[in-house]
Amino acid sequence: MKPAAKEFCTLATVTEYARFYGLPAPTHPLLTLIDLGQTRALAQARNQPRNFAPVVPLLYTVFLKRNLKGLLYYGHQPYDFSEGVLGFSAPGQVFAVDEGLDISEVSGWMLLFHPDLLAKYPLGQKIGSYGFFGYGVREALHLSAHEETALDALLLGLQTECAQPIDAFSQDVLVAQLDVLLSYANRFYHRQFLTRRTAGHDLLSRFEALLTAYFAPAAGEQPLPTVQHFADALHVSPAYLGDMLRTLTGQSTQQHLHHRLIDKAKRLLLGTSLSINETAYQLGFEYPQYFTRLFKSKTGLTPAAFRLAV
Repeated sequence: MKPAAKEFCTLATVTEYARFYGLPAPTHPLLTLIDLGQTRALAQARNQPRNFAPVVPLLYTVFLKRNLKGLLYYGHQPYDFSEGVLGFSAPGQVFAVDEGLDISEVSGWMLLFHPDLLAKYPLGQKIGSYGFFGYGVREALHLSAHEETALDALLLGLQTECAQPIDAFSQDVLVAQLDVLLSYANRFYHRQFLTRRTAGHDLLSRFEALLTAYFAPAAGEQPLPTVQHFADALHVSPAYLGDMLRTLTGQSTQQHLHHRLIDKAKRLLLGTSLSINETAYQLGFEYPQYFTRLFKSKTGLTPAAFRLAV
């Protein structure tokens, strides 16, 4: 008999994330910076019950947490904060909180941003190469006092920009600041893990690595991805792969493929001059109308309308 399926809560926007955890409403629709010390004090003042449901944010997160006592679960493995303080997650990845987690003294910050913020910028392509966003990383980064100070200065710039009224330059400035912050994170990551092997041998990590390689910019034009292709590459049956992914992430294999496909479509629509038909062919669609139908079902907009709206 199969175990009972877990309930997973998908958080598609920055606003949904803030609302789910009872956080202050974001000042920018695609990015928010959360002060964990202030949030903890607010939750204690309101006597809010803790929410332990597994969540699947469709967002990038960068989080620096101090005095966190207990376990977070990233995918299906504990994410270790016992030594390090800086952690990362990518859109579509699962997080859960152990019920024994003690946040009574937690401080630090959490940065959340939607992938649409980056879609028309080179960072939208480059971010996929940063290994610290993958499931294979199971521990937070340890930072020196100097490194924490450098990140705090970058975050202050992001916070200041978020507080400004949105204008024609807001997105350019935010993405430029994010690019610098992630470049620093990449430096810290390589400094800490350069001589280590990450725990990337489980099926979920290998599936994610295959997805990343398949949809990488350097991969060029590819046929439409199929469940069978990835099951064969992992030497498991499609049914087994689907059951594993639904159990660990709350999403089917096809949902994972569609998520990556739409993400790449957005980057092509905003970052290139390809026509809608050319974009469809680049993604592997034989008939462009099928691409338009899938894109609209997943985003609520046609590709042409999305290109004009963002």
